[in-house]
Amino acid sequence: MAGSAEPAPGVHGDLRAVLGGPVLEVAPLLLGATLRHTVGGTSVALRLTEVEAYDDGSNDAGSHAYRGPTPRTEVMFGPPGHLYCYFTYGMHVCCNVVTGPDGRASAVLLRAGEVVEGLEIARERRPGASDRDLARGPARLCRAMGIDLGDNGNDLVTGPITLELGRPASEVATGPRVGLRGAAELPWRFWLPGEPTVSAYRPAVPRRRRPKGV
Repeated sequence: MAGSAEPAPGVHGDLRAVLGGPVLEVAPLLLGATLRHTVGGTSVALRLTEVEAYDDGSNDAGSHAYRGPTPRTEVMFGPPGHLYCYFTYGMHVCCNVVTGPDGRASAVLLRAGEVVEGLEIARERRPGASDRDLARGPARLCRAMGIDLGDNGNDLVTGPITLELGRPASEVATGPRVGLRGAAELPWRFWLPGEPTVSAYRPAVPRRRRPKGV
């Protein structure tokens, strides 16, 4: 469902103060923001076109923090303005922006974006991918940006991976999050309508029940 987003006060102020707000308010503000990774004086940057919000674990069965803090999820508990990176399916890295007040484990998964700087570097990291698909999906986004597990906890204010907020989007679409079994119905995925880099929605695959006696 699409709707209009009103400009939020403080968006052009202190980044950490903005990211310290409630995750469902912060998530749509990240659309159109620029994520930049600078290594050795060379940068790759993208404009975010799709994100997913994950609320405090006590309120969100889809969150990694649903069962409380673990060594893996420690960075999710704050302070805001840091990256939470995790390994999935034994092969992919995905990254989130930690939001909300310190001590509350909320974060926004960066799902997709348009590479706007360092295009040749991103193409080398994702050989054979079209420019539309370079960062179309959370694992592809991390690969194109050169983000790995070593970047977990990166401060988005001081870098080397930084976030710069843009003007609030005039129109934001919302829908269910991708591939979740827990709290799958919540419309906490946000994207810019009409953007070709937005990923395709896929529901979770139901678990197969083992036959009795197996």
